[in-house]
Amino acid sequence: MTTEFHGIIGYTITPFSHDGEQLDLPALGQSIDRLIEGGVHAIAPLGSTGEGAYLSDGEWQQVAQYSLERIGRRVPSIVSVSDLTTAGAVRRARFAQQHGADAVMVLPAAYWKLSEAEIVQHYRSIGAAIDLPIMLYNNPATSGTDMPVELILRIVREVPNVTMVKESTGDIQRMHKLQVLGEGQVPFYNGCNPLALEAFVAGASGWCTAAPNLIPALNLSLYEAVQAGELEQARALFYRQLPLLNFILKGGLPATIKAGLGMTGLPVGEPRRPVFGLNEQGRATLAALLEQLHQG
Repeated sequence: MTTEFHGIIGYTITPFSHDGEQLDLPALGQSIDRLIEGGVHAIAPLGSTGEGAYLSDGEWQQVAQYSLERIGRRVPSIVSVSDLTTAGAVRRARFAQQHGADAVMVLPAAYWKLSEAEIVQHYRSIGAAIDLPIMLYNNPATSGTDMPVELILRIVREVPNVTMVKESTGDIQRMHKLQVLGEGQVPFYNGCNPLALEAFVAGASGWCTAAPNLIPALNLSLYEAVQAGELEQARALFYRQLPLLNFILKGGLPATIKAGLGMTGLPVGEPRRPVFGLNEQGRATLAALLEQLHQG
């Protein structure tokens, strides 16, 4: 039975030791528990927030297996299996399936610019290797590849287990176009924090975000208000959290979320180099934003 993903999909971090060399799996477990206790509808390990691109293959497998075991099917899971090569993505997708993932997410990352035929074949190869649903992920800011809506829908038509789309370009018109050209049959998910409200109003099935690591109640309340048709309440909730959502985006997901977790009682180390953690000014800004939200 295929899992239906909806609502708030929380992204995990990958904790490291202070020097950034060793994984801190117990801290990862605590962060997963916090997300589930906070009420997220699903969890997505090893995405951009989880620094999957900065892990060795062995580390990636450790984090994937540990995350899936810790989640323990308390909520659905969707593992990011993106890799520079098709063979690498296939290996990761198979590993995720073997260890109990409910779905996988694929971002077509590449050093060389990919043609449409190469992108389609990439998804076709991964789809043929597993039985799980695949979330196609479009995020040109991190992958260097921007898939137009027409290409996305071609992949959905040609690869049967590509069944949903995460759109992170920050262009709300992409989401509207997915709805229209896809005739409302392709579930799409917002991956751009500042577009959360607009995306839900446009018909997004969910919001893929790292924000629940810090403000789960606000994120969930926004979703619930939209679902209930309480748009004025939803608007108020959205604009209340928007300064933090913008800061998370501009400050960098691993840096801001890791700093915020430390401020709320869960030390998880800094991002892996070459990525820096937040500087003193950034930490002060983040602390002030969190204090303001928690006081409210």
